[in-house]
Amino acid sequence: MCSEVVIALQGVAKRYRLFNRPQDRLFTLLPGLSRFAHERSFHGLHPLALEVRQGEVVGIVGRNGAGKSTLLQLICQTLPPSEGRLRVSGRVSALLELGAGFNPEFSGRENVFLSGAILGMTRRQLEARLPEILAFADIGAFVDQPVKTYSSGMFVRLAFAVATAVDPDILVVDEALSVGDGAFARKSFERIMGMKTAGKTILFCSHSLYQVEAICSRALWLEGGRLIEDGAPDEVIAHYQRFLDTGLMPGELSRADEAVPRPPTPTPTAESTEQPIAVEATPQAAAPAPAEAHHPSGFARLSRCEVRIDGQADEPLQAHSGESTLEILVSFESDPALPCPTVAVTLSTADGHIVTSAATWEDGVAIARDARGRGRARICFPALPLLKGRYGVGAYVFCEQGVHSYGWVDPVVTFSVSQRGIEKGYCRLPHQWQCQPEPGL
Repeated sequence: MCSEVVIALQGVAKRYRLFNRPQDRLFTLLPGLSRFAHERSFHGLHPLALEVRQGEVVGIVGRNGAGKSTLLQLICQTLPPSEGRLRVSGRVSALLELGAGFNPEFSGRENVFLSGAILGMTRRQLEARLPEILAFADIGAFVDQPVKTYSSGMFVRLAFAVATAVDPDILVVDEALSVGDGAFARKSFERIMGMKTAGKTILFCSHSLYQVEAICSRALWLEGGRLIEDGAPDEVIAHYQRFLDTGLMPGELSRADEAVPRPPTPTPTAESTEQPIAVEATPQAAAPAPAEAHHPSGFARLSRCEVRIDGQADEPLQAHSGESTLEILVSFESDPALPCPTVAVTLSTADGHIVTSAATWEDGVAIARDARGRGRARICFPALPLLKGRYGVGAYVFCEQGVHSYGWVDPVVTFSVSQRGIEKGYCRLPHQWQCQPEPGL
């Protein structure tokens, strides 16, 4: 990776002026009356020092209102800093608000040239890239119709195609990694991953902690407009997830753990969005589509999931800790032209916290498909080590790299576990005891 610094912030901060009454804002504009204004300051971002080098893929995590979007807008220079120095080298393309520069009265073709000019491209460059942009957006004859007549999907596809066609040095993505329908979501994902492979610098802001860890080489954690942690994604995300579960910062969590042993009772939070929204389903989570159904290119979906405990699929499902066998069968349908999808499953607590997961790509398991692109995978958990409680099964279909999700159901079904002893926690781990006299006694 090149050592050149392409983004440098030195004491950069953003402060907003808040007024108690509408007339207070007017008073600040009139000479001699500013002393009557009642105002206060709010820091969207406290003074921050940060360097990003060429080729880095930096994930930014934090709760809503933590300052993530403010930081990205400052880097894109769509928002001026209140203090500090900011330097950005190279062309920046931002996926903050797709289509924000589009004129609804203009046609799609006219908006391509308008938006491209705003992004710094000449008309000759845009004419050369227009066929590629239109082919990627795939909106057909609607390109010459006013964008106000577009569906939301058509609008998003065209905006994304323009924003990513400028060959930027720095790409800024704010919660827009996958947009549009399933087929286009894959295309958008592949384009961004292609930029990563090409050595572009990428800033990726997302609530999907899994994607941040899978895609990024570095992660930043913001809270209350302050940079809490900057480091390896696995470490930063682990600390951030613990904060979501406990409300304690890394240092506070460590001291609390040393002082008072905490029972394993995590608290669910609205910000813990690494898992998708739960959908209630039966053991037969998704019915197979008719064989004659036609699907668009780039299509893949979860078609069926069956959960059995000790060979039984009838609810209520009941398992015995250390004795029962849990089987999960996941089936999918896909475009045969796509690389073969991968499959993952999760076991979660009743409040949605993942206890464990398994994925075919992590275990090096290849899935065979038939000529229609249909495939399935079965996973077995013998002598289920979960301790007593209620758990949920989640089923997922991912791309071949295990990053982009085509679809999921979580939970597919819930089941209960009973146990003979009184051990506490989520699971029983293999262990050995050794008991012998202390040396010298």
